[in-house]
Amino acid sequence: MTVTIKDVAKKAGVSPSTVSRVLSGHPRISLETSRKVKVIMEEMGYTPNMMAKSLVSKTTNSICIILPKPAEELFSNLFFMELIRGIVTQSSRSGYDVLISSGANEKEELEAVSRLLKGRRVDGVILLYSRKDDAVIDFLQSGGYPFVLVGRSDRYEDILSVDNDNIMAAYDATNHLISMGHERIGFVSGPPNLIVSRDRLEGYRKAMQGKGLEMKDEWIVEGEFLQDSGYRAMSFFMNLPNRPTALVAVDDMVSFGVLRGLNELKYKVPEDLAIVSFNNIPLSELSSPPISSIDIGIYHLGYTASQVLIQNIQKPDNQDGYTNRFVIPHRLIVRESSMHTPGN
Repeated sequence: MTVTIKDVAKKAGVSPSTVSRVLSGHPRISLETSRKVKVIMEEMGYTPNMMAKSLVSKTTNSICIILPKPAEELFSNLFFMELIRGIVTQSSRSGYDVLISSGANEKEELEAVSRLLKGRRVDGVILLYSRKDDAVIDFLQSGGYPFVLVGRSDRYEDILSVDNDNIMAAYDATNHLISMGHERIGFVSGPPNLIVSRDRLEGYRKAMQGKGLEMKDEWIVEGEFLQDSGYRAMSFFMNLPNRPTALVAVDDMVSFGVLRGLNELKYKVPEDLAIVSFNNIPLSELSSPPISSIDIGIYHLGYTASQVLIQNIQKPDNQDGYTNRFVIPHRLIVRESSMHTPGN
């Protein structure tokens, strides 16, 4: 038999409305009464009707993560797994459930966000990407819905966002290779419509220009954040006349593809091509050779994004004096893949 609020109230010697106030955290309920009611709830195995509670409070205590690609493709990149781990950990500690939704394209993503928010199934949204022009951000911004962006937006500078300084991170990665004596350095980038790809490419260019080094168009290859992008780039790179002696890869998964391609072509890392990449996922330390990588604090990115969103949901009118952009620091982890001076 299902235990009801009336059952709990009767055993606790309080009214059903008092039990409801305990559930909603009403400030007028004493700590002693709240503890007493909660103990009885646990003893009786009472489970609150969350749908009914959400109708009264007009909240769901749920947030949604919008994935930038179909889940089966996305979860092959451990970056997103670690990011989601940070989001779920903090959300759970704050008493929020997490839904995950995705779409094969921007239209499907927009439909999913609209359905979840207009149907009051979630209180807010975390976006795991930032495009140059984004219909999803347009919808969220114009509708006044709580959301946070993992990344940054050129178009909306005032939105809540959690990001790294990707320009400086790529500058540091490139400058490390320059400090090792490399002058011909290539870059394997991500999709050009993503701001993270553009920012990391800009950081690479700034480092090269700062040292007066030549950059050739054929040394820059665009792709996806997938192993295949790095793999395909190698047959092209290694056949170039006056080819690069070092490479900055936009993502660790891309660098794994680079290693696979170089191995099949019988080239050695770092003797034939030195590599630095981004994200510092655990496998980068276990690869052969271990890959030098920019640690961007993936877990911290996700944890902070959830924290910022839930604060905004709970206290939407208490944001004055707070920053809108949260920047997570990065650091270069140097390993064997970049520890070689060209000509030696």
